[in-house]
Amino acid sequence: MPVTLNHIIVHAADPAATAAFYVDILNLPPARQLGHFTVLQVGETSLDMLQTDQAIAASHFAFLVSEAEFTDVMMRIEKRGLRYWADPFHTLAGAINHWDDGRGVYFDDPNGHILEVLTRPYGSGGPDAAHPNPLLPVAGV
Repeated sequence: MPVTLNHIIVHAADPAATAAFYVDILNLPPARQLGHFTVLQVGETSLDMLQTDQAIAASHFAFLVSEAEFTDVMMRIEKRGLRYWADPFHTLAGAINHWDDGRGVYFDDPNGHILEVLTRPYGSGGPDAAHPNPLLPVAGV
């Protein structure tokens, strides 16, 4: 059996509210309760929300979506009035990126976790893309 990622524990101040945020923004199936976890299924992997009263260290979660799903996510982000950025460092506010000739956006969940929605995997456009991923080496360097 190949190795797959089964679940990730996501610390949240309010797991139910955090799960509802993800369900709404990403159009996911409703969360289910499993003991002390609020579980969101994202493909074959689940995000298991766990309540904490401690300071939450931000994590980064990237979701690969279709072009149509990206448009829908952006509509929900804008409808909520959420701040978003074209980069993970939050320097290009109110913009999306076109890396790998797709579209990508970053925004925060209610706990400060950085969420990314993208339509093309990193590097999939290669160095010849009109908008190559900035992580790719620059030709001739």
